[in-house]
This record gives sequence, structure tokens and C-alpha cells, in this order.
Amino acid sequence: MKFSELLDAVRDNPQSVTIPQEWSQGRACFGGLMAALLFEAMRAKVPDGRPVRSLGISFVGPPVPGAPIRFDVEVLRDGKAVSQVLGRATQNGEVMTLVQGSFGAPRDSMIAVAAEPAPSFKPVEEVADFPFVSGLMPDYLRFIGLRWALGGMPFSNTQSPAIGGYARLKDVQEEPLTEAHLLALVDAWPPATLPHLNKPAPGSSLTWTIEFVQPLPALTTHDWTQYRAVIEHARDGYGHTAAALWAPNGELIAISRQTVTVFG
Repeated sequence: MKFSELLDAVRDNPQSVTIPQEWSQGRACFGGLMAALLFEAMRAKVPDGRPVRSLGISFVGPPVPGAPIRFDVEVLRDGKAVSQVLGRATQNGEVMTLVQGSFGAPRDSMIAVAAEPAPSFKPVEEVADFPFVSGLMPDYLRFIGLRWALGGMPFSNTQSPAIGGYARLKDVQEEPLTEAHLLALVDAWPPATLPHLNKPAPGSSLTWTIEFVQPLPALTTHDWTQYRAVIEHARDGYGHTAAALWAPNGELIAISRQTVTVFG
């Protein structure tokens, strides 16, 4: 199933969505896809004109591909400008993913502070594709185009403080790029700690906070996004990373923070 088909599935019937094995990340469904599907279910409960400002995501358990997943949404509060929404994905009666979202209409304000520019990478045309290798890489990467432009590859024993490059969805119809697409693109990148390892070992996101700069730039699913993640601290099997995503023109799109676990 394509990404757009899974989004359609959760819009049509959020009470039962089955994610196929091809969207797996080890033994679990791809976390970025889980966040995107839960976000779609949440957005349907929010009044028009209130774009998402931030999402706090907890990956509670590993949802299994091939079994139905239920996406439930509770509107905690609809204020004059902000809606606070809680999303819960469950499988076999157990919580898999929790998302707390803040959706807010724009307000008049005298404050306007420009973001720092995007980091300087080689142009995307000069960076080679990161090839998908079945059996050696998470299955979901068959649907994501990556071009590595900063830092070492996973498990390369490279003590780099940051990783980054370019990403977009593969084999998709051209359509406006939404926050659901961005959730998949940001989480497609492996934890920035993995290049420090000298052999393969599991690693995954534990918690994830992402903030969107609204309004989103007018991009499509065929545009490349630019990503950089920096390790701020890592020890005892946990890493703390700060990341950001930019449009092709250098405009900031999203700010991301993750606590990741590393079993190595």
C-alpha cells in the first residue's frame, strides 16, 4: 500500500487500519507512519483554520504489521483559538502510540523573528541516492528517497555529532505536502547516534516532539526536504537529539526533538 492509501484508510475507518509488512521497522510498524495516521485522525476533529502547531508523541509499544490498529481521538479542549487533542493508537486492546497535539489559529502579534538559515549542504543533484537494500535495512525505506549529505552512515564507527541530507517520498502522485507527509520524512532518518556504533544494533525513538512552522510553504510530495539532526547528549543507551527540516529554498518547516534508545 502506498502512503496516500494508508492515509485514506484512516480517514475512512479509523477504528480498523491494517498496516502491511512492507511498512515495518524491524518487528514493528514504522513510527513515522503511525504518527502520521494518528495525526490524520486527530486533524479530522479540529475546526478549520487551526493548523497543527506541535505534537508530543510517545511510542509506547511496537504495533505489529498485518493486524488491525484502532485510532481513537479525544478533544480535550476547544478554546477561542487553540484546540488541544489527544490521539491514541491501540492494537489488541493495548496502547501502542500516544499523541498530544496543539492546533492553533493565527493571532495578531507585533513579534516576528526569522529562523536561522538552513545548513550548507551539497546541492541535492550532486548527492547520490541512498539505495534500499532488502534484508539489511528497515522495510519502510523502500518508500522513502534519502540522499546522505552530512555525517557517517549507521554502524560505521563514525564519531560525528550530526547527520543529515535530503528526503522525499518515493513513487507518489504529486500533491500538496502536508504535515502527515512531514512526519514520515522526519522520522525516516535513523537515530543520529547509530553512526557511533561499529556493528548493527537496534535503535528506536522513545519520545518525539515536533513543532511545525505555520503556514507551511507551498511544497509538493515531489520536492526534496533538507534535514539535520544533532546529538546533544548520549549515555546509558539513551540519546537526545535536536533536528530541523527545511524547504528547498532554505525556509524552516519543522523543529524536532527525540529521545532515542540504542541497544548497543
